Parts: sequence; C-alpha cells; structure tokens
Amino acid sequence: MTQMMKNSIPWPTIMVVISWYSSNIGVLLMNKYLLSNYGYKFPVFLTMCHMMLCSVFSYVGIYVMDIVPLQSVQSKNQLFKICGLSVVFCFSVVCGNISLNYIPVSFNQAIGATTPFFTAIFAYFVSRKREAWVTYGTLLPVVTGVIIASGAEPSFHLFGFIICVSSTAARAFKSVLQSILLSSEGEKLDSMNLLLYMAPIAMMVLLPATLLMEGNVLRMTIELAREDFRIIWYLLLSSSLAYFVNLTNFLVTKYTSALTLQVLGNAKGAVAVVISILIFQNPISMIGMLGYVLTIIGVILYSETKKRYST
Repeated sequence: MTQMMKNSIPWPTIMVVISWYSSNIGVLLMNKYLLSNYGYKFPVFLTMCHMMLCSVFSYVGIYVMDIVPLQSVQSKNQLFKICGLSVVFCFSVVCGNISLNYIPVSFNQAIGATTPFFTAIFAYFVSRKREAWVTYGTLLPVVTGVIIASGAEPSFHLFGFIICVSSTAARAFKSVLQSILLSSEGEKLDSMNLLLYMAPIAMMVLLPATLLMEGNVLRMTIELAREDFRIIWYLLLSSSLAYFVNLTNFLVTKYTSALTLQVLGNAKGAVAVVISILIFQNPISMIGMLGYVLTIIGVILYSETKKRYST
C-alpha cells in the first residue's frame, strides 16, 4: 500500500490535468454556443475579447503573481518576429471561431486533428526539415479519415469546412514559424511570456478588423445586454477560458512533460466530440465517426514514429 501511494500521481498534477481538459473543452463549447446556438454573430470581436483578457491576465500572472519570471524582448528584430507570429495566431483563432458558426464541434475537431499533416508540409517547405518516409506514411490515415468524415458529415458546410481547414493550417504554420523565428537561445520565450507579448499585438491587429468586418458590434452587444445581461458573462467566461487554455498548457508541461501534453491533446479531441454531441445533439453518422477514429489513429502513429525516427 505504501509503495502504491509513493507511485500515485500527485494531486497538483491531477488538478492541473483536469483544469487543462476543462478549459480546452470549455472554451470550444462556449464559443460554439455563443456563435451558433445563442446567435452572437461576431467571431472577430469575440476573438478580440479573448486577446484583451489574455493581455490583462498575462500581465497580472507575470508581473503581480510571478507565475513565471519575466523574459524581456531583447531587440527590435525579436519584436518584429513576435508581431509576425501574432498575425498568424490571430488568423488561426478567428478562422476557428468563424467555423463554429457553420459546422458542429465534432467535425471541427476532426479537421483540427489534421494539424500534424500541415505541420509536416510546412516544416518541409519552409525549413527543409525532412521526416522518415514511414512518418509521412502515417499521415495517410490522418487525411483519409477527414475525407471520409467530410463525405459522411450530415451538417457539412463548404465555407465552414474551408475556414476550419484554414485555421488548422495557420495553427500548424505558427508552430513551424515559431520554431524558426525564436530558435536562438537569446530569443526563446516560454509560452506564458510569449502570450504576454502576443496578446496585446493580436488585440491591436483585431481592432481594425473588427471595425471593418463587424462595425456595429458594440451597439448590437449593448442592445443585447439590455435585453439579456448574460451575454456579458458569456463573453467574460469565454475570454477567461481562452487564457486558462494557455496557462494550463504551460502547467501541464511543467508538472508532466511535452509528450504527456501531446497524448492528452490526442484524447481531448475525442472527449470534446462526445461532450459536444451530448450537449448540442448534432446529427452524426457511423461512417463519419469511423473517419474521425481513423484520423486519431493516424495522429497517434505519426507521433510515435516521429519520436522513434527522430532519435
């Protein structure tokens, strides 16, 4: 019994993992509810709210609560690189939120699972990083699964599909770009410090985009709040969860490892699909679910072969 207790997972780690799942799935479901079920048709403004609260919480977390030591930007060149990452980051998040207005969470997650496919492509063409052929072979079920899921998706929407693929590709491109731009020891930033700098820049990028694409958003939100004040709480909750996604990503890596975060990420998509189907009752097909399972199997195989052949 004593040995079992010694080998048991510490409670802080368990709580961090639970918080990670809650925030990741919570923000996804909250955004889906707001943009689709509730009828709040302002995904760009919603993303700007996310960046606004991420800016505030990042400042409090680093400057006040000292969650991590502050890492200063060392040069104008480094700041320029962070600005570039922020633009790609904005595009990815906005497209992801827009897609939730057109396609169900289950289909969104199936498409999102193809991130390794786009990462491998961008890594090859941008940084000339080559993987073993067997690693590229594991991407075949990843893509095949999404093709099957798309063909069998009862709620398929072409624009929603294209914008979600764009979001997934941009997320992969940011990952590759980040590994290139911030690769030197003097420029490396942990995820919390990177968010501290990226969130305000992203907010400034999204402000003109909001005014251009959703010019009446403030008036509409104020009018909506007069009729139903819950919209303010919904926006605050969604924005807070967006920050906690980044915080718990950092904490899971700190308390466990990057590999554990990757494994949890593979399982998260499946959990999000099940919960979203139970909550939103969107129609599904058995063939579509089999396609999603095939994609997840491909992602797991990709992770394993990449780990094996990279060492």
